[in-house]
Amino acid sequence: MTKIALFPGSFDPLTNGHLNMIERSTKMFDKVIVGVFVNTNKTALFTLEEKLVLIKEAVAHLENVEVIVQETTLTVDSAARLGANFLIRGIRNVKDYEYEKDIATMNHHLAPELETVFLLADETYAHVSSSLIKEVLKFGGDVSKYLPKSVNQALNQKNREMKPNEE
Repeated sequence: MTKIALFPGSFDPLTNGHLNMIERSTKMFDKVIVGVFVNTNKTALFTLEEKLVLIKEAVAHLENVEVIVQETTLTVDSAARLGANFLIRGIRNVKDYEYEKDIATMNHHLAPELETVFLLADETYAHVSSSLIKEVLKFGGDVSKYLPKSVNQALNQKNREMKPNEE
């Protein structure tokens, strides 16, 4: 059986923590599909197309990774369509665990054949979230060590574009 994993997320922006999870996943699965999904609870900074380009660039060195965009599909339905047998989810802390456990339980009820695999965040990135990155950058902090180079450049450009509109 070919082991195909779907790593869904909003990736707004993709961080080095995400990239670390993707790289580690490629050692466990024959194919890893990074699914750029819409998080209805968040307002995105990057468009789906921008995220797709940035993530593809960041994972270009990984032969068994594919990046796709899914706008309005349940994760379990996307996994089935893609032939994925596993979902990859990252956990940084206890709060993440509680949140991810509920999602994994719901996904199991919706698609019992689909297994969720939790990966603990590397301690280098355990305190990093996309939301925190955007917040620190907004107030002039340096977040470059937490982002792939091209993502950092794009995020800084977005930040510069948004500043003239601020009062």
